[in-house]
Amino acid sequence: MSAVPESVFERVDDLLTDLERDRGIRVALAVARGSHAWGAASPESDYDVGFVFVPDDLRRYAHLAGPPETIHEAVDTDDGDVELQGWDVRTFARLLADSNDGAIDLLRSPIRYRVAYEPMKLAAYVERTYNPMDLYHAWRGIATSNYRKYISHHLVRTDDAIFPILEAREDEYVVETRGEEEADELDVDDGTRTIPIDDERFTETQTKPTVKRNLTIYRAAMSARYLKATGERDGHELPVIEFDRFLDEQAPSVFDDERIERARALLERKWAGDGSEPIGDAVGREFAHPPHEIDPGRHAHSGPDPKRLDEFVDELIAAVR
Repeated sequence: MSAVPESVFERVDDLLTDLERDRGIRVALAVARGSHAWGAASPESDYDVGFVFVPDDLRRYAHLAGPPETIHEAVDTDDGDVELQGWDVRTFARLLADSNDGAIDLLRSPIRYRVAYEPMKLAAYVERTYNPMDLYHAWRGIATSNYRKYISHHLVRTDDAIFPILEAREDEYVVETRGEEEADELDVDDGTRTIPIDDERFTETQTKPTVKRNLTIYRAAMSARYLKATGERDGHELPVIEFDRFLDEQAPSVFDDERIERARALLERKWAGDGSEPIGDAVGREFAHPPHEIDPGRHAHSGPDPKRLDEFVDELIAAVR
C-alpha cells in the first residue's frame, strides 16, 4: 500500500490547469478514484483522477452542441500513468440523482487533488437520501460483468458476445446465456444452451483472472450483499469506501471469517504488487452473482430530491465563478 507522493499532487494540478485552459472549463472538485481511493494501491498502481467541471461560459448549455458531458485523458508521467475522467456539473448531478456508485464515491474519496468546492454537505445529503436499490444493482452489475468478462472460462461469438462455459463436454459446451442482451436467440428458460464444439461462430478463450480483477469483483459483490443484508435488518448501511476498513469494521456483521479472510488475502497481494498475477477464480461464481431480484418494498427509496440537488449545483458553480 502506498501513499500518493507530493509530486503527483503537483502533476495532477498542472494537468487540471491545462485542461481548464484547453477546454474552457473550471474544475470544482478533483479526487482520487480506483485503488488509491479505496485503499488497494501498490507502488505500481496508476493514478486515477475523477473530477467535476463547470463550463467557463454557462451559455454553452443553451447552444445546440452544448458543453462536453465528460472529459477523459490519459497521461504518462515520471510517477506513473495518470488517467483523468471528468463529468460536467449537470451530468454529475444526474448521476447523483440516479444513486450512481461512481458519483457517490467521488464525493467520499479520502484523497483530494483540488477542492474549489467543499463536498462535505453534499456527500452527507447523498448518503442520507440515495436509493439503496439503484446502488445495489450498480454494485451487482460491476461484480457480475467483471466475473463474466475476466474470470469465467467462456466462448466468444463472432460479434464479440461472451458466453461463460459451465461445462465442456466431448462434443459440445454448456454455456450461460441468462442476463445478457447479446445472448438473443441462444437464450432459453433456464439461462443455458449447448453449443456444438465445431460451431465456427464461437472461439474458446479465457481472460486472465488476476488478483486485481478478483479483488474488484469481491469488493463489488460484498458491497451489494452488505447493503442488502443491512437493509433487511435495521436500515441500509453504506459500506465505507476504504476496503480494509470495511473488512475490519463492517463485514463481520454479514460475512463469515473465511469469506473476509479470502478478500483480505487478495487485498494484501494487491498491496504487495501482485495485482497482475493470474490466480484463477478466487471469488466463486455464486458469490460473484448477488441475487438479481430483491424486494423493492424494502430496498427502493425515492432517492435525492432534484430541487435540493439543484441547490447544490448552484453552490458548486458559484465556487468556481
